[in-house]
Amino acid sequence: MTDPDPTPAAPDETTAPAVQPAPVTPVELAAHLAGRMCHDFISPAGAIVSGLDLLEDPNAQDMRDDALALIADSARKLVALLSFDRVAFGASAAAEAFDPRELQALTAGIFAHQRAELDWSVEAASLAKPVSRILLNLAQICGGALPMGGTAHVGVTETDEASLVVARAAGGRVRLRPEVMDGLNGERLGEGLGGHWVQAFYLRGLVDAVGGTLEVEVGEGEVTLRASVPREP
Repeated sequence: MTDPDPTPAAPDETTAPAVQPAPVTPVELAAHLAGRMCHDFISPAGAIVSGLDLLEDPNAQDMRDDALALIADSARKLVALLSFDRVAFGASAAAEAFDPRELQALTAGIFAHQRAELDWSVEAASLAKPVSRILLNLAQICGGALPMGGTAHVGVTETDEASLVVARAAGGRVRLRPEVMDGLNGERLGEGLGGHWVQAFYLRGLVDAVGGTLEVEVGEGEVTLRASVPREP
């Protein structure tokens, strides 16, 4: 009988445990959200400054009407973004419920400055704050999935057990960026733009915080996002 080989076997590298990515810290999330909002605000704010520069330029007085139109349109866009983000991302108010007509006006203000159209179907008299925030973020993500135009169909159905928020983006060139999918899956940002990722990641956090579920369905010419939010007892 021979002695066993005392040399330990080399570890099998193919069975090494996968390294789990570090969780996103609150500081990282806040930084990404702040960066996202600053990116959105700087474009209309810069356009307002450009319009004011044209008004002050003595050699550009023939462009006065164009400058005023630029300032007016950019100011409306900036106010729409600020009003929307105040509810979608911020503490906004002490109110625990929102009028769907107010939420529709906030969302329509965003869609007025992009190519996608909004189809709003919410009949509830009021929506709880978590549902309202989820609804706004779903709608904006759907609008972002339609860079070449299309329609974002947004609706809420309420039962005794849950509020079902559905947003469907339909258009010829609809797509969800990979970083958006990462965020919806609760994953850290890999490659891509942080501004697109952070809204999807924040939405996932909103849904998880209330014990809800979030589903993504990608089909031919459309993308559907469904969030189910349990009703409070």
